[in-house]
Amino acid sequence: MQQLWGKEVAVVGGGPAGLLAAQHLAEAGCRVRLYEAQATVGRKFLVAGHGGFNLSNAEDAAPFAARYAARAPDFTGFLAHFSPAHLRAWAAGLDISTFVGTSGRVFPEAHHKPADLLRAWVARLQALGVAIHVRHRWLGFGPDGAVHLRNETTGELATVRPAATLLALGGASWAKTGSDGAWRPELERVGVPVVPFAPGNCGAEVAWSGFFREKVGRQPLKNVALSCGSETVRGEILLTDYGLEGTPVYALTPQLRAQLAAGGPAVLHLHLKPDLSPTQLQAKLARRKPGKSVASFLGEALRLGPPVPTLLRELGPAIFPAGATEAAALLSALPIPITGLRPLDEAISTAGGVAWEALDEHLMLRMRPGTFVAGEMLDWEAPTGGYLLQGCFSTGAWAARGLLSWLGRQP
Repeated sequence: MQQLWGKEVAVVGGGPAGLLAAQHLAEAGCRVRLYEAQATVGRKFLVAGHGGFNLSNAEDAAPFAARYAARAPDFTGFLAHFSPAHLRAWAAGLDISTFVGTSGRVFPEAHHKPADLLRAWVARLQALGVAIHVRHRWLGFGPDGAVHLRNETTGELATVRPAATLLALGGASWAKTGSDGAWRPELERVGVPVVPFAPGNCGAEVAWSGFFREKVGRQPLKNVALSCGSETVRGEILLTDYGLEGTPVYALTPQLRAQLAAGGPAVLHLHLKPDLSPTQLQAKLARRKPGKSVASFLGEALRLGPPVPTLLRELGPAIFPAGATEAAALLSALPIPITGLRPLDEAISTAGGVAWEALDEHLMLRMRPGTFVAGEMLDWEAPTGGYLLQGCFSTGAWAARGLLSWLGRQP
């Protein structure tokens, strides 16, 4: 790529997509200037690491790509270009060793903190000559490939004219990290279609009674399964004063969002003993002796202690003295009516963003040649478990490759 030496490119956004794109562009010989509106780069990256720094997942390629639902065909290509294996090799290049957990999730070794990885990454970028300009907010486009910026410290306005630009401005959740979606009006102003933002990977609201909220508070339900329509996800959920949290809830957010948008009832079905077959569950329930309280029997026979009896009282009819078949059916699919999703800024991620029809196969804006888009700005979503960060990394690497190809074709 010697023909690229001396060509200056701008990367706007200092999250994982922008940082990786900047690294790939610099390694290819470009002079890279990276602009970030916040005081430091990688702020959402660090926040994501607070709950366990889940970088990726060791799942096989086909099911991995399927996690991106309607965008699976696109992500098949993105993941082939920058895969979980590539990500682990990249981290190793920063002296950050990783391991695969029992769930298949990829984490840095315990002695590596998120700040350690980010510090090593920034040092690598600086060694490559990447100029990082913090507190520089993107304001929009000018003519002839110009990019308008504002220095948030001084208020000074600036216009730069890079040979090409890569936007990685983030989604619209966790606004305190800079991921506030404020870029949307400017893109729409110049005719770029943007799908409205919606919460992804978020809690679900349930109209609990005052009695339930007071008695249960926040309590986990472990080793359960949640279903919404034809989708079922196993794991642990948390009962909260507003409703439900937890990985299974987050994974079913798209289905709940669709049901709520359609105006119909949104319902989750809770399987409290997913490891037992219907026959096994019925057999255990049939052993209850007359006079044995429901709470005592559930705790002794099925290890369903508090708060399950209270949950059953809240959501279902009295399951006893119903027959074992009816009781088993309720314990296997307890309906939980969902009244809404948590606000956008509480969501782990967002759906919506730059519409795919606005982009070519290289993630370049069709109406603005030389401008590429990556990361959460794009209209895609995925569950937690390493798929979100991997998606940001992979789209950043893909857009950088597209930008390099475009530069190589320019006079």
